[in-house]
Amino acid sequence: MSGFLAGLCVAALPLLAAGYWLGRRTARPHSLGGLGTPVEHATFQTLHAASLAAPPLRAGLTEETARKSARRLRSLLGTDALCLTDDERVLAWDGVGGHHRTEIMERLAGPLEAGRGEAFRLTCRTPDCPVRWAVVTPLTVDDRVHGALVACAPRESAVLARAAAEVARWVSVQLELADLDRSRTRLIEAEIKALRAQISPHFIFNSLAVIASFVRTDPERARDLLLEFADFTRYSFRRHGDFTTLADELHAIEHYLALVRARFGDRLSVTLQIAPEVLPIALPFLCLQPLVENAVKHGLEGKRGTCHIRITARDAGAEAVVVIEDDGAGMDPGLLRRILAGEDSPSGGIGLSNVDDRLRQVYGDDHGLVIETARGAGMKISARLPKYQPGVHSATRLTGE
Repeated sequence: MSGFLAGLCVAALPLLAAGYWLGRRTARPHSLGGLGTPVEHATFQTLHAASLAAPPLRAGLTEETARKSARRLRSLLGTDALCLTDDERVLAWDGVGGHHRTEIMERLAGPLEAGRGEAFRLTCRTPDCPVRWAVVTPLTVDDRVHGALVACAPRESAVLARAAAEVARWVSVQLELADLDRSRTRLIEAEIKALRAQISPHFIFNSLAVIASFVRTDPERARDLLLEFADFTRYSFRRHGDFTTLADELHAIEHYLALVRARFGDRLSVTLQIAPEVLPIALPFLCLQPLVENAVKHGLEGKRGTCHIRITARDAGAEAVVVIEDDGAGMDPGLLRRILAGEDSPSGGIGLSNVDDRLRQVYGDDHGLVIETARGAGMKISARLPKYQPGVHSATRLTGE
């Protein structure tokens, strides 16, 4: 996160340079509504335009995102026209002189291949066309050229060339952040697939065996358990979205516990205490169910009596605090640390490490799992879930997926 914030600070420097250029270009001596000097006013306009241009660019460089950001980027430079391209075509053109598209694309091959900016005179047979010069600056992500920002003006200007380079640098940073977002999404998807692959075949076989045992003696209960099994597996293998709601995750846990109770009967006791106001909170998909499965596994293993599991979710201001605790066998704290560090992976431990990693990726390192345990002392797992986090939105719940 510190590197991310540092990147944002670096990204702001080109905007301030562009703001200074715009201020010099538009300076007027009269009052500007209490915003201070012309340069200060221009800096405000620059940062405001950048804040509007950034969200589309954070989705990558496409025709739609280029179209949404081109007008804002042109206002940063104060040019007569501006276009964004990939390595094959013009994605968006804002301003006058759109008939220069073909000529500009023909002249882009050199700058894009070399990865360096260039200014060149445009040939134009339209007498009243104000566009006579173009400044081309490549857009790069990880040292690969993805396209170009082209600023068009009536005359050649070294100041415009420098300002265009700075704005292009800022655009490149946004595209790099978009690439990081996609990488994070791919990583989360891979971890969810890994977690799904860990759904124990023994649990599936045991659940089906329990259902089969009721077919003759209690057909109605067999039918109910089969529906619980279907709902649980449908939720676990759904393909819509990386996030869900706390209500849906708890609903899946209820299906899971119904199957476990059918197998272990009175040996398993579960208490739920859920504050209704936290049910709509969005959280990473399959984030709590592995923790409950871990509590069942370690609560019943090596224990003859009843295993008590308590699940609570309470409102804590800007967060919801979810706690899952059992009175089972517990775990050696040293072994737990190795599991969470990825140095050891005994049966059932991968789920804990997976959930801890995903919570840290989504919310930051200070939102990892807090686990209290010792041998013979059970285990208590706490997770703090922010009520709002940028980019965390639950997918619409679909039935019959």
